Amino acid sequence: MSGIVALVTGSSRGIGKSIIEEFAKAGVNVVINYNKHENEAVELQNYIKENYDVEVLCIRCDISNEEEVEVMVNTITDTFGRIDILVNNASICKDSLFFDKSVNNFRRILDINLIGTYLCSKYVAPIMLSNKSGKIINISSTNAIDSYYPESCDYDASKAGVISLTHNMAREFSPYINVNCVCPGWVKTDMNKDLSIEQIEEEKKKILLKRFANPEEIAKTVAFLASSKASYINDSVIRVDGGRYNG
Repeated sequence: MSGIVALVTGSSRGIGKSIIEEFAKAGVNVVINYNKHENEAVELQNYIKENYDVEVLCIRCDISNEEEVEVMVNTITDTFGRIDILVNNASICKDSLFFDKSVNNFRRILDINLIGTYLCSKYVAPIMLSNKSGKIINISSTNAIDSYYPESCDYDASKAGVISLTHNMAREFSPYINVNCVCPGWVKTDMNKDLSIEQIEEEKKKILLKRFANPEEIAKTVAFLASSKASYINDSVIRVDGGRYNG
């Protein structure tokens, strides 16, 4: 098979799903990765097949498991012969009071959000380097920069690590791979579905656009960074937060 191939981790729903759709619209062959949400992943796969003239592959993989990541990447290269774009999007968040957090839950957040980003990059980057071309986009959060919440301290720490990893990867993979990081603010996804109306309204006051983002708005930024239009953007951290401020 020929044509550009993109792997998007955690892409059965939310921001990842929207990224898959943006790539498919642009004629990019896509790989949907999921761990637990098989029904949503298969539904998205069927939707892409029916509506876009691209190849689509759906793979279950726990990205915190190195053996599973290696198998996933090998499956993709066996199918397509290449991986041109990697979007490290898979992420989990389990808010709780600071002193109620368990070490096991804290580690699980780090394993998925940070170690998973490292593992996928570790196995995909050599393919890109051999082709002397590639784009890696890591999804972090404004929680990693200045939107701190003690109940999300494990999530915040993991996303700060993703930013640091981005800078190191950009140096390690230069000059052939563009590595950039997108930091969304509040987005209308399942991760935020349990917020109270009062909390939502309070957070909206801190955003100049006075609303949460739609997943598609984050996806369009990722699609731009993955395109030839962003060929000279590298080692950058881009906020997509509607103008959020702490005040």
